[in-house]
Amino acid sequence: MHALFPGTFDPPTAGHLDLIERSARLFERVTVAVAANPEKHAFCTVEERLTLLTACTDGLANVTVAHWPGLVVEACRSWECDVLVRGVRGANDYEYESQMAGTNRAMVPELETLLLSTSPRFAHISSTLVRQIAAQGGRVSPFVPGPVFAFLRERHGAS
Repeated sequence: MHALFPGTFDPPTAGHLDLIERSARLFERVTVAVAANPEKHAFCTVEERLTLLTACTDGLANVTVAHWPGLVVEACRSWECDVLVRGVRGANDYEYESQMAGTNRAMVPELETLLLSTSPRFAHISSTLVRQIAAQGGRVSPFVPGPVFAFLRERHGAS
């Protein structure tokens, strides 16, 4: 089984890495798809996010990181993914992801979506929170993997 875990990952967080690691235990192959959301002002470039995620997943032999510029369902078709993995932190995420799963299934009926609950120790972490703290030079180390922390410390003086 080949799973796709898509997101903007701007920047990648400890919660993202937890979901990637858990997905890697569940599936033979996992592709982490970095998306560029044209409606958002990016904190990190796509290339930076690809580099950071590749460094964070270096020890996971069945995980690859790639960029996909279009619809997630098209990435699933192109890369022959069987399952779409999405993380859910709470009720709002669940509502949104359930709607997306239904829409994706309408477009690609054979595509399954697996909603993984975020581990409780990471449920409060979001890329938005990390961006806000880093932009102010605050302490982000508890919220991000090592390579991301090093990047944010160098770029923003985060601690």
